[in-house]
Amino acid sequence: MFLNIGPSHPAMHGIIQLIVELDGERVVNSEVEIGYLHRAFEKHSESGPYNNVMPYTDRLNYVSPLINNFGYCLAVERLLGIQATERCQYIRVIMSEISRITDHLTCVGASAMELGAFTVFLYMIKAREWLWELVEAVTGARLTISYGRVGGVKADLPDGFAQRTKRALEDVRKVLLECDALLTRNRIFMDRMQGTGVISKERAVSYGITGPFLRGSGLALDVRKANPYFVYDRFRFDIPTGEHGDNYDRYLVRMEEMEQSMRIVEQALATIPSGPLNVDYQGNVLPADVMVDEAKMGRVAGFKQARVTLDPTLEGSTRGPHDVVNADERRAVLPAKEDTYGNIEGLMNHFKLIMLGHGIRPTPGEHYSAVEGANGEVGFYVMSDGSDRPYRVRVHPPCFPIMSALPELLAGDTVADIVPTFGSVNMIGGELDH
Repeated sequence: MFLNIGPSHPAMHGIIQLIVELDGERVVNSEVEIGYLHRAFEKHSESGPYNNVMPYTDRLNYVSPLINNFGYCLAVERLLGIQATERCQYIRVIMSEISRITDHLTCVGASAMELGAFTVFLYMIKAREWLWELVEAVTGARLTISYGRVGGVKADLPDGFAQRTKRALEDVRKVLLECDALLTRNRIFMDRMQGTGVISKERAVSYGITGPFLRGSGLALDVRKANPYFVYDRFRFDIPTGEHGDNYDRYLVRMEEMEQSMRIVEQALATIPSGPLNVDYQGNVLPADVMVDEAKMGRVAGFKQARVTLDPTLEGSTRGPHDVVNADERRAVLPAKEDTYGNIEGLMNHFKLIMLGHGIRPTPGEHYSAVEGANGEVGFYVMSDGSDRPYRVRVHPPCFPIMSALPELLAGDTVADIVPTFGSVNMIGGELDH
């Protein structure tokens, strides 16, 4: 018989349809229908200036949007031939790994809940909340953060961030120990996960699968190690792998990856170069509106030494934080607010980057750049025709090839096995359909 599962089925996230051919309880064949959440990411990206793409990348994998931000920024920076500052690269690593943990917590917690382990879901969402509070403290938002900038980031880390992060990671480790005790040797959980959704290393490679799904099949491929970017080559961390390529191995890989991500964050916080949090500002401090009004009247004497106070949405855009988290590159990076408000050169620089027909203008060319997302290789292909907007933007979504392999993963298993196998894909609709 044929059975229709989704798109309204809760385990299908509301956006996937499976047409399953059954022989009794056994899955013989299946057809996967996607596209219910298509947002035209690529065409939207081509319709505006380069930095305008940032909110669209937030909505790819919306559980770990910071990684998408930085992956896109890296592609455009390499197209421009510029490099972010060292402190900025450390910040990108720290925020990426925090995002990876939140993504894995969501995946494992939701998958466990769908198998009946509701307590684990509540524990992991509680831990995710602590990490999202860190993200909010840095970016001003929890989910759609738009924190990346070509050549840098929106703002520096807030005061006390390192101590707050260390406390949060201690609490997350305690939650993971509790969840490990509840799940890893749980007879019911093991019976549902072991031997289901099996794919060999060779078949996974042939589909183009990357990330935890591939590592669960035994291949230790990780973009952070294979093709290091930012400052990942300065940190010590392991790449966990499985042996059987089943749902249980993928669970174990994600659990261990969270610990490895915490190791990276701790190392990065211990070695991050000093920045504006340690700078003793010199000179007078002016409210932003006063600086603007004085500049309009031409009274700008001493503005080079002045510091402007901003509202919370612009904090970190002042000269001290701005200089250490953004590349010194007028072609791509907006000037510090003191310069925009206080001198004609800064105002002209701001104008040229913002006004239609000006903006960031890489020389004609193309570049593909990849980072390690929570689901695998997140790649951005950007093509420039010399104008102020991308001629072409293409994204490589890591869960797309996994969904291509889903009929093979389900074949031979039972109807009940569809739920844990689909859960282990960690299908994120915004990333899959883009």
